[in-house]
Amino acid sequence: MVVGTQCAAAVSPDGCPSNTHGDENAEVIGVAAKFPLEEAGVAVKFAIHLVAGRMPGHMNVLLAEAGVPYEQIFDLEEINEEFSQADAALVIGANDVVNPVARTDKTSPIYGMPILDADKAQNVIVIKRGKGAGYSGIENALFFEDHCRLCCGSAQGAVAEMIGHIKALS
Repeated sequence: MVVGTQCAAAVSPDGCPSNTHGDENAEVIGVAAKFPLEEAGVAVKFAIHLVAGRMPGHMNVLLAEAGVPYEQIFDLEEINEEFSQADAALVIGANDVVNPVARTDKTSPIYGMPILDADKAQNVIVIKRGKGAGYSGIENALFFEDHCRLCCGSAQGAVAEMIGHIKALS
């Protein structure tokens, strides 16, 4: 689904709700930063929501520590227009910050919240521990869209497995 694409956008993990997941998220980012898509001519960009991480700038630091060049890191305002042109968006760990009901459902507790427009990519791959609700307590409508594939489990293992499959295609 990803190989041969013109553009891919990766959404970094949002939240780090407990201290036990912080180190794993950093490892996932490190693995994702080495995604072998650029070698195939795919533009890879990392999108960060303004509330991602434990404090403002946290995800920027994790991405920098993982070796992601600063030119590949974009805030919500800088990247949202590009999702509609992306062949694929890889969403790692995010929930409310990619939930399209924030734009569409006036009764939703997250209505009006700025979100990353990952749902506008042609294909969306979401890696999460499960389909559970975000901090808002609501289901994510993105997970039920036809162009979205949900991969439940360890993000580190899933990203490593994806990289293995992509390398096997080369």
